[in-house]
Amino acid sequence: MATILPLDPTQASPEVASILQAVKAKLGRVPNLFLTLAKAPAALKAYLGASEAIGTGHLDAPQREVIALAVAEANGCDYCLAAHSAIGKMVGLDADTILQARSGVPANRRQAALAAFARAVVRERGRVSPLDLQAAREAGLDDQDLLEVVANVAINVLTNYTNLVAGTVVDFPKVERFAHV
Repeated sequence: MATILPLDPTQASPEVASILQAVKAKLGRVPNLFLTLAKAPAALKAYLGASEAIGTGHLDAPQREVIALAVAEANGCDYCLAAHSAIGKMVGLDADTILQARSGVPANRRQAALAAFARAVVRERGRVSPLDLQAAREAGLDDQDLLEVVANVAINVLTNYTNLVAGTVVDFPKVERFAHV
């Protein structure tokens, strides 16, 4: 149940309406997450700015989606699981890779390392163990990769927590969380 209702786009300020129009132009629609964040324009701008910056990083879109899926599963965010499962397909992840990313063990060694490190960052609230760092480095992640994983975790925690607090209605094809995670 929604505890913070999404903004009615007809009630948006001119600035927020312009931002939402840009989202619609890019995505073809304005998902409920954006309408919810639009209730706090600073939060919407922070999310969009961070997302844009992260998109210019070293990690490509499929790798960022692997991280998003691992974080959403770790945080139990149904909205983000659904959204990133759909987005993952759009950027070339197959159904098996999406499920593996959610479980933290993709078949691709690099994706597995990204997902595992992201889950460790979430689980340990940033205080990852030397073993987690060693495993990430042995899998080929360098300092840039590690820091970009942290940045991706942070932006995904923002959306996960927003959706969990707001009870954002899922407007993507729903997926079931794993019972054992």
